[in-house]
Amino acid sequence: MDLKKLFGVRVVSKSFFLIAMVLVIRTLLLPPESWGGFGGERSPRPRVRYLEVPQIVWGLNNQKIAFARACLTARLLNRTLLMPSFSATLFYKEIHQLHPISFDKVFHFDRFNSLCKGFVQLARYSDLHNRSDTLVLQKGSGRKWTVERDLYQLKEVYDDEAETIQVVGKNPFLWHDHFPVKDYAKVFECLVLVDDISKEADKVVAKIKELGSESKMMNGGYVAVHMRIEKDWMIHCKKREQRSNMSEICSSKDEIMSRVASIPGLKLPTVVYLAVADALVEDGSILNGWREGLVAVEKKKLGVLEIYKKHPYLIQAAIDYEVCSRADVFVGNSYSTFSSLLVLERSAKMARMGVVTACGIRMDVRWPSYAYNLKAMGESGPRPWMTNLSDSSLQAISYGSNNISC
Repeated sequence: MDLKKLFGVRVVSKSFFLIAMVLVIRTLLLPPESWGGFGGERSPRPRVRYLEVPQIVWGLNNQKIAFARACLTARLLNRTLLMPSFSATLFYKEIHQLHPISFDKVFHFDRFNSLCKGFVQLARYSDLHNRSDTLVLQKGSGRKWTVERDLYQLKEVYDDEAETIQVVGKNPFLWHDHFPVKDYAKVFECLVLVDDISKEADKVVAKIKELGSESKMMNGGYVAVHMRIEKDWMIHCKKREQRSNMSEICSSKDEIMSRVASIPGLKLPTVVYLAVADALVEDGSILNGWREGLVAVEKKKLGVLEIYKKHPYLIQAAIDYEVCSRADVFVGNSYSTFSSLLVLERSAKMARMGVVTACGIRMDVRWPSYAYNLKAMGESGPRPWMTNLSDSSLQAISYGSNNISC
């Protein structure tokens, strides 16, 4: 036998073996952003493959975070997310009472895909070719189910040929977080309310601006305050203060009023829209005691309560969220998911305008936000608040923090 040929065959075989080993080690050890097609460049596939997730539950902003996490998981797996169901009602334990509502009844389906093209995509169940071609993926739980184990599970199914990977188990909000804040911000940018809901928010904002214009207040602008002083919130936050040995989570009505009145450079008079729980709407006392020049209103005082009442919880929250997002100034609680997510979206807008920090923020900058539960350094007003868009996870936004980038 020709030794050169034999030697050549052995060298080629050994080379293929070494290449294969390198690829295996790379797959197992490298982080997802280093993978081709797993958080990195997409490897082409012959047909579209999908990810299906459980019904998304809890509060509006918990649901938005869960949806974004599902989107980013689909992106990580190089799959398209099947349009999930949200929950129209707010029940934490009675799962059978979580009335499902389709994503496209709240947000624009086509608009989402247009804005997020090349990043993440949604599909309808009618797009499926073979519903039986499904891999069921059980999400782990408990302390032993670590971030590393969760990521390894995703890596294991990345190359699976099933048309659909169906994730079963816990709500996506409770999945381990593998994604940076900037990726969540990108998904949230693609969420546009359907016209029917957006028009309801238009009516509320028009009423606020009409009141402001009549009194020549702040050029028709307004301040929105997400006021968390309802009984169940105060019980929750007091317990959290005790567990964490902290004292800057809860805020009384008087403290909120005092800090809003002390926002540096706030032009008076101005309308202050109070986004509050329904129980507080019936309590007229929340409108009393505000500094002269701060005209406090809520849904009932504004005459828009009926706009909210005709919708289920989720839509009511979406309207209030939109009203707060359009405010000239927003003031919220840094341990509230509603406030935190709203500030994230306002911060992303500010970042696109070149504002990189909330420290020393001026009132002539658009989209300023403040945390009334945290006192400004050396001042009596609320602390300026801007989300750290370079954070490696959404932990601070999902569960609250007193570290608000200033």
